[in-house]
Amino acid sequence: MEEVLRRQIEKIVTLTDEEFRFVLTHFTARTVKKHQYVVQAGDPAPNDHFVVKGLLKSFYTDDLGKTHILQFAMEDWWISDPQAYHNKVNATLHIDCLEDTQLFFISIDNREKLCVELQKMEYFFMKKTTAGYIALQRRILSLMSQKAEERFNQFIQLYPTLLQRVPKALIASYLGISRETLSRMSAH
Repeated sequence: MEEVLRRQIEKIVTLTDEEFRFVLTHFTARTVKKHQYVVQAGDPAPNDHFVVKGLLKSFYTDDLGKTHILQFAMEDWWISDPQAYHNKVNATLHIDCLEDTQLFFISIDNREKLCVELQKMEYFFMKKTTAGYIALQRRILSLMSQKAEERFNQFIQLYPTLLQRVPKALIASYLGISRETLSRMSAH
C-alpha cells in the first residue's frame, strides 16, 4: 500500500527513503467497506483521501432529495470535500464507497505541518490542487456547453474503466442526464 502512495508523490517530487518514512508519519491507512461513508454532509471532514484500491463517489443531495454526483475517485486519485477540508467547516458533500476501498488519509493539520517541514511536499500538494481545479473547470464548462452525447463520449474517453465499475444511474447523474438517455447512448 505504501509503495502506491510513494509512486503517486514521486510523479511530482523525488523523495529519499528517509523523507518518505517521514511523509508516511503524517498519513493514516484505512480500509473502508462498500457502501460505507468516508464523509457525511453536516459532519466535519478534516481529511483528504488518497485511493490505493477501490472506488468512491462524492455527491450532494438537494432539498428535493435529488442526488448530484460531483466526483468519482478510483485508484491513484484524491477525494475530499474541499470546502470542509480547507476551511475546517462541516461537509456539504457525502463521500461513500462503491467498492471495498483501501486508502490513506491526511488531516489538514498534518498536511500543513508536513508542508512546513518538507517543502517539496508543499510543491506536491500545490500541483495536485491545481490539477484538481483545472479538472473541475473542465467539468463545469462541459456541463454548461456540451450536448449529452459529447459529455458521455468525453467521460468514456477519460475514464474507460469506470463504465464497467459504476452503475449507469450514477454515471447519468454525474453527466447530468437521465438514465434512459445514457442507456440509448451506451447502446450505440
